[in-house]
Amino acid sequence: MTDTSLPPPGRDSLTEDLLWRGLIQDSTGIDELRTLLDGPRAAFYVGFDPTAPSLHVGHLVQVATARRLQLAGHRPLLLVGGATGQIGDPKESAERTLNPPEVVAGWVARIRDQLAPFVSYTGENAAHLVNNLDWTGEMSVVEFLRDVGKHFPVNKMLAREVVKARLESGISFTEFSYQLLQANDFFELHRRHGCQLQFGGSDQWGNITAGVDYVRRRGAGPVQAFTTPLVTRSDGTKFGKTEGGAVWLDPEMTSPYAFYQFWVNVDDRDVNRYLRFFSFRSREELEALEKETAERPAARLAQRALAEELTALVHGEREMAQAVAASQALFGRGSLTDLTPATLRAALTEAGLVHVGGELPDIAALMRESGLVPSHKEARRVIAEGGVYLNNNRVTDVDARVSPEDLLHGRYLVLRRGKRSFAGVEVER
Repeated sequence: MTDTSLPPPGRDSLTEDLLWRGLIQDSTGIDELRTLLDGPRAAFYVGFDPTAPSLHVGHLVQVATARRLQLAGHRPLLLVGGATGQIGDPKESAERTLNPPEVVAGWVARIRDQLAPFVSYTGENAAHLVNNLDWTGEMSVVEFLRDVGKHFPVNKMLAREVVKARLESGISFTEFSYQLLQANDFFELHRRHGCQLQFGGSDQWGNITAGVDYVRRRGAGPVQAFTTPLVTRSDGTKFGKTEGGAVWLDPEMTSPYAFYQFWVNVDDRDVNRYLRFFSFRSREELEALEKETAERPAARLAQRALAEELTALVHGEREMAQAVAASQALFGRGSLTDLTPATLRAALTEAGLVHVGGELPDIAALMRESGLVPSHKEARRVIAEGGVYLNNNRVTDVDARVSPEDLLHGRYLVLRRGKRSFAGVEVER
């Protein structure tokens, strides 16, 4: 865990804090849940299926909630679905593509590593990583049908919304049986680790309650469960998506700078809700930040606070500091030479990176090639008016050319028109 000194959440109790943050949508019973969450240390689990090489920001609400529960004293069981990841939870649209077992195994290892910064693996409530392939893989078909399948009425399984949506187009027995595998996970974790609680996204409520019921049918329990709301955007677009695709936690798939920028650019209508979901600041701190942001909306105080906190949590303080420095330097409020080559390239890629080769060109031509102006004539006009900057230095000569000394890290240039329009150039020689 990056900061074990964080105080337990909540003004009154963990349950009240989760409710205030809007993190409990469905539950097996709020009074029973309150008794468990606000009582002595309990083991809980949340699962992540390896359907891609990395988790994305859509998973963050589950990861952050697990961290929140551990900070309050509870013991996390972080399940990576080496078995369920080979099957796939049914989608309403169509059958999932089944990935080869060796691919899924590689993704399991990567996702386990990504979960590491969020929880502590030491202490009395140390987190424990588990893989459901450990108990599912050794079970025969006959054992699965006899010991698990007999506890699941088919009429209840058919009543699931996602199953009903697929009955006309068709659903395989593979995906239909996913619910049984996930329910059995809860039973096995209860049996092996004393797990008393499961939580997940609200789209998993049917699977989760099936697990609660299955544990009871096996004569174990009682166990509890709750769901967190699916994170959405106010404008109706999908949370966690940009023009470049999903926003991943893996820095090789989404750079720390791009990750930081995703949060900085959060809509004003969404930022306070996201802060409650993801931030580990206290209720008092968040309410004060909401008030200050409302008084000075142009300063985007809430967005910057959210971006800095989450970038530091996912990628570390150093990468967060580089992302902040890059954001400032690109607009002339900091030194470009202080940025690492990786951060500078990531920032310029986000802005639009033009590649040029051969002889170093004149700046007017670069302005046109980068798309900052529509024509060479317009570029010369803007330069003459003093509106063009190369590496944050104003260009006044309409015939100025790039020199080798201008290249940042021997290959990059930052072009800016006015205060806010900029582009990057990578020179290949």
